[in-house]
Parts: sequence; C-alpha cells; structure tokens
Amino acid sequence: MPVKQILVGLENVPGKLLEVSECLGREGINIRAISVADTSDVSTVRLVADDPGKTVNILKSRGYSVRQTDVIAVEVPDHPGGLQAVLKPLKAAKINVHYLYPYLGRGESGQAIVILGVDKIEEAVDVLKKNWVHTFGTEIYAL
Repeated sequence: MPVKQILVGLENVPGKLLEVSECLGREGINIRAISVADTSDVSTVRLVADDPGKTVNILKSRGYSVRQTDVIAVEVPDHPGGLQAVLKPLKAAKINVHYLYPYLGRGESGQAIVILGVDKIEEAVDVLKKNWVHTFGTEIYAL
C-alpha cells in the first residue's frame, strides 16, 4: 500500500527548513521521514508525516509550494547487504528506484525502514509482497 509523501519547494536560504519544521511542530504534525536535496536556488524537501492531509493544508495555507505523491515504506534487513533484499526483486521486475531515504524509526520487528520512490508503484508493491516479504518475513508499511 502506498504512503503519501509531501514535496515542498523552499528557497535555499538559512532558516527555511526550520520554518517548515516549526510550523508543523506547532500544529502537532510529526515528521516520520525526511530528505532534502538542494540546487543553488531551491531546496526540495521530501517528507512523510503522520497526517499527510493536514500537513499539506497547513503548508499551503502558509504559502509554501506543496505537492503530494505516493511512495513505498519498506522494512529492510539491518545487516550489510540488507538493502539488496529490496532492490534485487525490483530490478528483476524492471522497476526503477528513483530515490530512497530513511524512515525515522524502526519497524515492528526492529528492522530499519526506507522510503522508496519508484516508477511503477503498484507493481513494486506486488513484487515486494510476493518475492520479498514472504521470503524475508518483513513488512511493507502503510504508515
């Protein structure tokens, strides 16, 4: 099941990320995963929050450029090479991983969780459920 990711475009100047964090914190929003990529002028913030709808509304009401996309949250075996358990089945199914970043917490089994942006999300979920979850006993999360 896909997870909602929020993308926020920020001017690349000191304090802009802090403004977003403070804004969401005041409203009781918990950021569960975050990635920031910058260019010379703009930073793109990808985040997963505990209440995506409320998060989008709050940010838009404060004038931020916001959009929402689907991603996958997947538990990954926490040992050297563990990420291969996710990447190999996706490669075999010809599913491209555009990006990934860590979730700030652990899964029910204590393993790490990563957020994946892929080109074929529904196919990726099916592949991971069939080829990975049953083999490795880990989870795909709806968060």
